[in-house]
Amino acid sequence: MANLVNLEGVGKSYGMRPLLDGVSLGVGEGDRIGVVGLNGGGKTTLLEVLAGIEPADSGRVSRTRDLRLAVVTQRTELPEGATVRNAVLDPLGVTAEHEWAADPRARGILTGLGITAFGLDSPVSTMSGGERRRVALAAALVQDLELLILDEPTNHLDLEGVRWLAAHLVARRTALVVVTHDRWFLDTVCTRTWEVALGRVEQYEGGYADWVFARAERARLAETAEEKRRNLARKELAWLRRGAPARTSKPRYRIEAAEALISDVPPPRDSVELLTFAKRRLGRTVLELEDVTLSIGGRRLLSEVTWRVGPGDRIGLVGVNGSGKTTLVRLLAGALEPERGRRVQGQTVALAYLTQELADLPDELRVLEAVEEIARRVTLGKQELSASMLLERFGFPASRQWTPVGDLSGGERRRLQLSRLLMTEPNVLLLDEPTNDLDIDTLQQLEDLLDSWAGTLVVVSHDRYLVERVCDSVFALFGDGQVTHLPGGIDEYLTRRDAAAVEPPPARAAAPRAASSAADQRAARKEMARLERRLDQLAKREAELHGALVEAATDAERLLTLDAELRQVLADKDSAEQLWLEAADAAE
Repeated sequence: MANLVNLEGVGKSYGMRPLLDGVSLGVGEGDRIGVVGLNGGGKTTLLEVLAGIEPADSGRVSRTRDLRLAVVTQRTELPEGATVRNAVLDPLGVTAEHEWAADPRARGILTGLGITAFGLDSPVSTMSGGERRRVALAAALVQDLELLILDEPTNHLDLEGVRWLAAHLVARRTALVVVTHDRWFLDTVCTRTWEVALGRVEQYEGGYADWVFARAERARLAETAEEKRRNLARKELAWLRRGAPARTSKPRYRIEAAEALISDVPPPRDSVELLTFAKRRLGRTVLELEDVTLSIGGRRLLSEVTWRVGPGDRIGLVGVNGSGKTTLVRLLAGALEPERGRRVQGQTVALAYLTQELADLPDELRVLEAVEEIARRVTLGKQELSASMLLERFGFPASRQWTPVGDLSGGERRRLQLSRLLMTEPNVLLLDEPTNDLDIDTLQQLEDLLDSWAGTLVVVSHDRYLVERVCDSVFALFGDGQVTHLPGGIDEYLTRRDAAAVEPPPARAAAPRAASSAADQRAARKEMARLERRLDQLAKREAELHGALVEAATDAERLLTLDAELRQVLADKDSAEQLWLEAADAAE
C-alpha cells in the first residue's frame, strides 16, 4: 500500500537550530499517528512540512496526486468577516437550514464540538480564541478527506468534546497525524507514535502506554546516564500497568518484561503518609464555602452551596465549558466574593493559585532571576531543590535559565509560572487548566512533584489522564447550582452527562380518571407487563455490555462501539421506565 505522504532525508532549521535533521518517514492510508516531544522540539514544524505549509530545507517530500488533505494548526486562520456558516457549511454547498440539519455528518460534528450553541450566523471575529479553534476544526472535519493533520485539537474542548472527537476520528478511518499532550486521547485514538527529539523522529507502534513502555525498556537496556528520565519513565509505566493494566497493546511476553521492570517501583504516592502530614501542616480547616450563592451575567452558577475542601484532599473539578469551574476556583482562592454566604480559610493555609493567564510574569528579569525573586530553595515533600534544579525539572537547562522572560514562548512562560508558584512552598494548590501549553515530559515532571507534595490540591482540567493520575476524588458542575461529588470519577461524570442528553419522550395526555374504564385498566396492565419484559431484556443487555467493555479494554474501536450501544440501551431503559410509570397511573 502506497503512502499518502513520504519524507526522505528531510531537514528543516530555524536560524542555526536544526528542528528536523535527515528525517525519513511515511503516512499510510488509515494510519493514526500521535506526535509527541518537548515544546519547541519541532512537532509543529514536522506537521507543517508534512502538509506543505512550510518547505523542507533539504531532502524530498512527496504526496500522492490530488491528495485530499486538511490541516488545523495553532496558526490556522479563518476567513476575514466569516460566520460559522461561511467557514463550515458554505464550502460544502450547504446553505439552507434544512440541508445541514439533514446531513448527519455536518450535524454530528457541529453538535459534538458544541458549535450549534454559538449560532450558525455568529461572526467568528467576535469569538474567543478557543471558539475559533473549534470552528476551524469543524471546517476540517466536515470534509471528505484522505489525511487530516491536527495540532493540539483537544485544547479548548471539555471532557465530552475530547471523548466525542476521539470517537469521531476512530470511526471515520481517515489517516491522521496529531500533535497532542492529552495522553488519554493518544491511547484511545493513535495506533502509532512519533517522538520528535534532537532533530530526529523515533517511530513506535501503539499509543501513549506503548510509547512509555518503549522508552522505559530502551533506558533499561541501554543503561545510559539519563537516570532521572529513566526513573520517571519507569514510574509512569508503573502507574499505567497498575491503574489500567489493559492499556498497552504489547504481547504477553513484553507485558511480563514491563512488570519485571517496575517490580521495585512503589505506588506513585503514599496517600496515608501524605494525608497525615497534610493534617499536621493545615489543621482541620482548609477552605470552606458556607451557603454560598453566586451569579455571573444574570446566570445562577451556585445556589446555597456548602462545600468543604479538607486537609490532604486531591480534587479534580470537571464540567462543560462555561459551567463555572474557573469562577468556583476564583471563589476558593478569594479572588471573588459570593453574593450570599461566606468563604472560610484556615489560619495556616498558604495558598497558591495557577490561573489560565500568563500576565503576572516579570518580563524584565531573566528566567532564573524570576524564580529566585520568590525563593532560592524549596522543599517539596521529601525533595529539596534549588531554584535552578526546579527549573531544570521543568525543561529549562542551565543555558536557557538566563533567557529574558519577555523572550519566552507561551509554553515556556507556563512552565516558569508553575516554577514560581511552587517556590512559594504552598500547602494549598489551586490549578486552573495546568496542562495548557505543556508537553508530556513537563506533565510527567509536574505529576512527579505532586506525588510527594503533602497538601490540598484542586485541579480544573479537561485532561482526563491528569485528573485520574493526581486526584483522589472528582466533583462536577452540572449547571444545577450545586457542586456534586462523583464517587465513580470521570466515568460517572460522562455517564450522567449522557443520561441528561437523552430527551425524555413527550408526555402523553393523561385521560381523565372519570373516563377510565375496566377495559382501559386491563390494557394498561397488559402494557405494564410488556414493558417489564422489555426492561428485563434491557437490564440483561446492559450487564452484557459492561462485561464486554471490560474484555475489550485493549480494542479502542470496539470500546467506542460498545460505549455507543450502552448509551442507547440506557436511553431505551429510561424511556421504558417512563412509559411503565404512565401505564401504572392508567391502571389504577
